[in-house]
Amino acid sequence: MTALNRAQLVATAIAFASVPFFPSFITLTNVAFPGVSVVPLPIAIGLLCAMLVLAVVATVALAKPPRTMPVLVPPLLVWLAACLLSLLLGFNLRDGAVFFGIFVLSILWHAHNARFYDLVPGLAKTVWWAYLLSGLFACTVAIAMVVTRTPAVQYTIANGRAVGTFVLPGELAGYLLFLLPIAYALARCARSAALRTIAWITLAIGAVTMVMTFSRTGWVGLAAGLAFLIVMQARSGRARFAQGAAIVVVGVAIVLLLFNEHHNPSENFTRLSIWQAALGVIDRFPLTGVGPFGFSKIYPFVRLPDGDATAFHAHSMYLTFLAELGIVGFLAFCWVIWRFAREWYRRVHASSHTALLATGIAAGVVGALVQGLIDTVSVVIFGLLVPMLALALAAAQHGAGDA
Repeated sequence: MTALNRAQLVATAIAFASVPFFPSFITLTNVAFPGVSVVPLPIAIGLLCAMLVLAVVATVALAKPPRTMPVLVPPLLVWLAACLLSLLLGFNLRDGAVFFGIFVLSILWHAHNARFYDLVPGLAKTVWWAYLLSGLFACTVAIAMVVTRTPAVQYTIANGRAVGTFVLPGELAGYLLFLLPIAYALARCARSAALRTIAWITLAIGAVTMVMTFSRTGWVGLAAGLAFLIVMQARSGRARFAQGAAIVVVGVAIVLLLFNEHHNPSENFTRLSIWQAALGVIDRFPLTGVGPFGFSKIYPFVRLPDGDATAFHAHSMYLTFLAELGIVGFLAFCWVIWRFAREWYRRVHASSHTALLATGIAAGVVGALVQGLIDTVSVVIFGLLVPMLALALAAAQHGAGDA
């Protein structure tokens, strides 16, 4: 193993272990976010610097021959170009530049995952060990913070819901949308008995954490992801669709019956006014939008009289993309997802490996896309969705690798 390979393993371990701390990057902007970051600003700055160093490692590795282009990189670069265009024409250049830089790092991460997953010995094992252990840590901390009601200000703002190292309960739930189906898949198909054990433990603790988030968007997203997992794994076509539909119905019913008491009742109405304001932004800036993180700058001028005084985003990933990146950026995003879905399906049916892990990762993608209908979670988009698209395709072709 070369020195570069060892550096890649270290960089990969750090990157995947750091995902629960990525929400702290919001403190690097001037946006007034409706939550509490328990990660101090100096640590957030240090973490971003570490990601830049890891990006250098990924760039050096990708520059070495043979220089193959991962299948999703072209549409991702088009999406990035659309973001740059909206940034230059938008209304929040400083904070948008942070957004753009993080997106660049995320694409590098994606490309590194796609190219080296099965090429560098031990990389797949490093990915899943780091991901599961950090996930187990994040879930344990989140549960402990709720039980001890620490810090008190976070417990109060979140109405007693689990948040952990994230800023909002919905962010933790979005993280769990990937962690739970991946942990289940690894518990079933990983080669290492130790990794399977950790996967089962992470799945159990993560499930408890998901309940404690009381996230309505997260729960519905999880139901959609589980339905996808069942539909893709079941043998009987008619039965699998019935089972998938039943899970979605049960998930929605649980949200309606049990989760409302942990939310501020006003949330049921403020989102409607924010969505209407977002439509006003889209109507005024349809082509290139108002720029990354520009929605909060324009919102006061388009909000309804009874709407919240401030809004960080449009409370819908799709409306946020349309408002901030315009039709150009939104169509670029749609191209990424469409290209992924076609390539994932092709690889799953062409591969001789078990498709369970690839399906588990794809279930997380489905859950995130459903959650995105009524929420916008940046850490899910850049810290999970973009890099996990590469891992889903790699797992479809190579299974669990050497994990």
